[in-house]
Amino acid sequence: MRIGDHGEVLLRGPNVMAGYLDDPEATAKTIDAEGWLHTGDVGILDERGYLKITDRLKDMYISGGFNVYPAEIEQTLARLDGVAESAVIGVPDERMGEVGKAYIVRRAGADLSEDDVIAYAKKTLANFKVPRFVEFRDRLPYSAAGKVLKRQLREEIS
Repeated sequence: MRIGDHGEVLLRGPNVMAGYLDDPEATAKTIDAEGWLHTGDVGILDERGYLKITDRLKDMYISGGFNVYPAEIEQTLARLDGVAESAVIGVPDERMGEVGKAYIVRRAGADLSEDDVIAYAKKTLANFKVPRFVEFRDRLPYSAAGKVLKRQLREEIS
């Protein structure tokens, strides 16, 4: 991976597990033939060579041939006045393959519209990253570990 490029984080070395106990199928999905452990994380190397984890590979979607990392969009939307929380997923689109859909929880008393969200995103993000759909919710679904259940949001689309 070159500096400034996003990519999957892989690990290899004596400190990496040899595999899952009694589960060769899970081991084969996680550790490749050369011994690289596929973490499922996406990261970027900064100019000093430090790795920053930016997203999960399973959350990435492809829009018009470009890889889109929802965490970047969510961080941008968090700076929009009136947004308490957000989650972004890729949804099917005939022309682009997938496009973004943002689920937004408004701050109490905020008067925020779909047009406001999209206009803000257009000012701050590359066009292929701008969510094409916005849905407002009272709350987002969370796991017991406190992570947004994007799988559940995707299932609602299906």
